[in-house]
Amino acid sequence: MRYELQGLDCPSCAAKIEGEIKKLKGLSDITVNFATKTIDLDPEYEEDVAKVIQKVEPHVKLVPRNLSSEKRKEMAENSKANLMLKLLNIILSAVILTLGIILSPRLHGNYEILEYGIFLAAYFLAGGEVIQTALRNIIRGQVFDENFLMTVATIGAFAIHELPEAVGVMLFYSVGEYFQDLAVSRSRRSIAELMDIRPDYANLIIGDEIHKVAPETVSIGERILIRPGEKVPLDGEVLEGESYVDTSALTGESVPRRMHPGEKIKAGMVNGHGLLKVKVEKTFGESSVSKILNLVESASGRKARTEQFITKFARYYTPAVVFGAIAIALIPPLVFPGQSFNKWLYRALTMLVISCPCALVVSIPLGYFGGIGGASRKGILVKGANFLEALTNVDTVIFDKTGTLTKGVFKVTDIKAQIGFSKEEVLRLAAHAEVHSSHPIAKSILEAFNGHVDKKAVEDYKEIAGLGIMAKVGGKMVLAGNEKLMKREGIAVDHDDFTGTVVHIAVDGSYAGYITISDEIRPDSARAIKELKALGIRKTVMLTGDAADTASSIATELGIDEYYAELLPEDKVLKLEQLQGSGDTRHKVVFAGDGINDAPVITRADVGIAMGGLGSDAAIEAADVVIMEDMPSKVAEAIKIARHTKKIVIQNIVFALVVKIVFLGMGAVGAASMWEAVFADVGVALLTVLNSTRTLVAKTK
Repeated sequence: MRYELQGLDCPSCAAKIEGEIKKLKGLSDITVNFATKTIDLDPEYEEDVAKVIQKVEPHVKLVPRNLSSEKRKEMAENSKANLMLKLLNIILSAVILTLGIILSPRLHGNYEILEYGIFLAAYFLAGGEVIQTALRNIIRGQVFDENFLMTVATIGAFAIHELPEAVGVMLFYSVGEYFQDLAVSRSRRSIAELMDIRPDYANLIIGDEIHKVAPETVSIGERILIRPGEKVPLDGEVLEGESYVDTSALTGESVPRRMHPGEKIKAGMVNGHGLLKVKVEKTFGESSVSKILNLVESASGRKARTEQFITKFARYYTPAVVFGAIAIALIPPLVFPGQSFNKWLYRALTMLVISCPCALVVSIPLGYFGGIGGASRKGILVKGANFLEALTNVDTVIFDKTGTLTKGVFKVTDIKAQIGFSKEEVLRLAAHAEVHSSHPIAKSILEAFNGHVDKKAVEDYKEIAGLGIMAKVGGKMVLAGNEKLMKREGIAVDHDDFTGTVVHIAVDGSYAGYITISDEIRPDSARAIKELKALGIRKTVMLTGDAADTASSIATELGIDEYYAELLPEDKVLKLEQLQGSGDTRHKVVFAGDGINDAPVITRADVGIAMGGLGSDAAIEAADVVIMEDMPSKVAEAIKIARHTKKIVIQNIVFALVVKIVFLGMGAVGAASMWEAVFADVGVALLTVLNSTRTLVAKTK
């Protein structure tokens, strides 16, 4: 069950809560999702977890997740109100600080109490929440965090009568926190916008009446009505009506899809102009939209290695800086004669301000969260930041053939007729011979034949296992099958370089010609291979259970580097492991398949990608990345988004560390004042957070 952590507004708080919950028996693998303020729990642990949260962060409340439209609006309004209150406090603090700076020369001395009063008023307006948090954490034994650093530094500045600087540090720190909250709020809104694809009601048909009900209450087999402009609430089959539906919320593509009786329709689509009656085939919890929303909400809880490193780094970095500052404040005045204690204390306080790790702690997870959100808008669902990071290291991309690079639908692509027969006659005879067969090849021949098939003209129908069909059509003996059937009946076959599946036709013992049936290549497949090579992917590979000549033809046409044909599912796993290699020569491999019969190899790959997840439950369950449309080029797009995100994350890390190291050195030797320190700290935090928000816009060009 999913719970919401109301009042969770800082990543360090989320990390503390997660760390304490993991100490509970049976919850060692729990994850607190700061991006969505959620946690997935078995209800039996609810009471124990609530106690832990109350102890660690009393202002955070654990409540069952409710994502009704009213609740979402309430959350959005509360968030806006909190941000407005913070902004108002910042503005008032800035006004009072300015007043204090103007009046300070006149008040200093005889009116020193009034001077302190003015600056303290500005100080508490800007930093009241920071001070309260620091005190609460100290009482609970959690000392070393950014709240503690700011509180100690500013109180120290007051103690040495650096009043404007004390207030300035807290004020600009609060400005930085405000913009960080604003950026996090924007990121959360991107997920909230995705939540809007969740339908709020269903029009249930009961007899001759229509009842508006919650989608969760509708059962499989019941009928619903979808009016023009309404969201489709549940997965089902269209019974009546025709319309075009907008699938962009699920697939990222804006091209409408036509719906008519017999078509499958998915929850989250938006009906266009027609009235549709639909038979429900899945409960709301099992619907496509529900699984997608759960997937996206959970994704930001899986941390990348870079993110995990930064979290650990900050845990040791902050105490180290605090003890370093103490050493700077005490050692020089005690060891070197004539050194002023106030001067070295000021330098130590400046170091504390500079050392605040906010830029790293907030911007890194925000960057990955933005990348996941940007990808989801393109119809690419990445199940975690760890998989997004893994995509940046890929050097080999392997594709399944049927249903991935090809449409998985057999189609007549060529007809060759011998002298004395026409193409039309060959196709007509084949269609009549195959009329009683349920094989996909037979269906493709019947679809290609536009004329009427007279079943009464077909006599003595006989299906020969593994060879083909023998039947009398209009009094003529017709054979339709493979080359083995022709040889068995002593009929010479015209040998060509066959590509695809070939059905040979013979009439009364004479060879009439053959029909070539191929699995049609997706229009997007050639572009996919081209874009992957442009990205510097070392090798593209195709694995298929199809015949070698068919595989060779498709690989050549698409420009694929290697192909392996006639493979069983277990053979594909072995081949993938060979392509991965081992030791120093091991390659990072992506496998893209249809997510059903390719589940074992998808699971074994470094990153498993399921194609066409919109129609496949197995895809959403098995893969690390789900591409919602049948577009192989989305694999390249996912890699581009991952690289774009990683580049921004690395920029933030390098920029933040370089600036902090430089200013820490300057602070230690007295070359940086507290004003410069706070501008450096807040400036770095703001720039890295703003840079992280660039990942929300997926870069794919």
